[in-house]
Amino acid sequence: MIHIENLSVHYGSIPAIENLSLSVAKGECLLVTGPSGCGKSTLGRVLAGLIPHAIQARITGMVQVAGLDILTHPIPTISQRVGMVFQRPASQLFHLRVEDEVAFGPRNLGLDKNEVQQRTEWALHATNLDNLRDEKPSELSGGQKQCLAIAAALAMRTQVLVLDEPTASLDVPNTHRVMQTLASLKAEYGITIVLIEHRLAEAVQLTERVIVMDKGRISADGLPTKVFANRRTRNRLGLRRPSFEPSVSWENLIQTNFNPDCTDKPLLSLESVSAGFNGHAVVKDIDLALYPGEFVALVGDNGAGKSTLAMVVTGLIKPQSGRVHFENGRRPRPGLDVALLFQDPQEQIFTDSVDEEIAFGPVNYNCFDPELHARILQEADLDILRSRRPLALSVGQQQRTALAACLGLQPRLLILDEPTLGQDWGHLQRLMNYLQSLNRLGTTILLISHDYKLVHHYAKRVILLREGRIDRLGKIQFTPDDQLESNHEIDNP
Repeated sequence: MIHIENLSVHYGSIPAIENLSLSVAKGECLLVTGPSGCGKSTLGRVLAGLIPHAIQARITGMVQVAGLDILTHPIPTISQRVGMVFQRPASQLFHLRVEDEVAFGPRNLGLDKNEVQQRTEWALHATNLDNLRDEKPSELSGGQKQCLAIAAALAMRTQVLVLDEPTASLDVPNTHRVMQTLASLKAEYGITIVLIEHRLAEAVQLTERVIVMDKGRISADGLPTKVFANRRTRNRLGLRRPSFEPSVSWENLIQTNFNPDCTDKPLLSLESVSAGFNGHAVVKDIDLALYPGEFVALVGDNGAGKSTLAMVVTGLIKPQSGRVHFENGRRPRPGLDVALLFQDPQEQIFTDSVDEEIAFGPVNYNCFDPELHARILQEADLDILRSRRPLALSVGQQQRTALAACLGLQPRLLILDEPTLGQDWGHLQRLMNYLQSLNRLGTTILLISHDYKLVHHYAKRVILLREGRIDRLGKIQFTPDDQLESNHEIDNP
């Protein structure tokens, strides 16, 4: 179904893929993983025909997918046989209704009304979007947008489906649902699936083959159990050993009989806060206090209101009711007191180089520190990329750039909204350890994530949101096997 020989891809003078050869059989599910910037997303774009037809790049070699020569056939022809879900789902959504977004592809194939409706209903149900069919895609949460992009691809019933980190912003129920849907596509329709992922626990349940990429080449190819058993390979490439067990819900992980010892006055407090969009409250009656030097995690399912609450704390949206107090009752200064790393890094990067992006805030506040600037570049592994254009980087590298820009102002409170997007475990662990050192020096951190192992290792307190309200507070508890695995991965990089 997929046959690649001697594929090389260069963005200008920068190599992304080097002399790669690969064959994937019909109905096979291939898991592709590796460190950030290793060429995974570039491979996906080639398979979908975006390179070279829509994205400028120099490409050599032979690529055949579903009987088509990808280098010569136009995208409209390729799209009928190859579907793709991007890392940034918002970049492929443009309709005003969820249902119309899903139906768009089948309608353009000229299918009859009943077939279009059947495919649309099936894709909506498979991704748990039935009740959101009349909503505007632009107003969905990041995880819901991810589900919608997957639904639109599923509705095309393509022969090959390429998914670039489809679970990056998904909660446990939706991750299970998507993986079950992909398994059904593979078993019932013989669809060939290329799954590009950093989150491996669920992905390994679906696939019998994994390739690990490094610097544009395939460094390992085989059964997941064998490939991931090589600890030296995992550590060298920053991969986390998958548990080979599906994730469980937050309710089963949070120990509620836990009370943090907080004697200081709150750094920030919310009193009976409700907030949302267009008069609709997404978060309701929130009472919450964050204390100096705390490391807190905010968790919950997609659409629970986590990102909305983060925007309230940072002052990006005003409460509909209630009050937000910063230390001593004053309003927080953007960037200096509270900084927010968005889910989508492209929403907050805009300069011509990584170096300029990270320096922008400190220079404008007249507090630029060359030593701090150099240290942040090093900790974010961006020093060799400092002259590159941020928008030309991989999504994982863009995420680290946006986070480094937040750190440059040394905010009192740092909010991270899904910082795992595009990140391999090695880069993520390095960044989180640096943040942990800042936390020890007094920086308060609020981590929003679906990654329960990340939450368990770094957060001292966990807040669970459910349908816009605080459901419970506590800390993550692990089974002995989970604890052992987490310690192996974190303590022995």
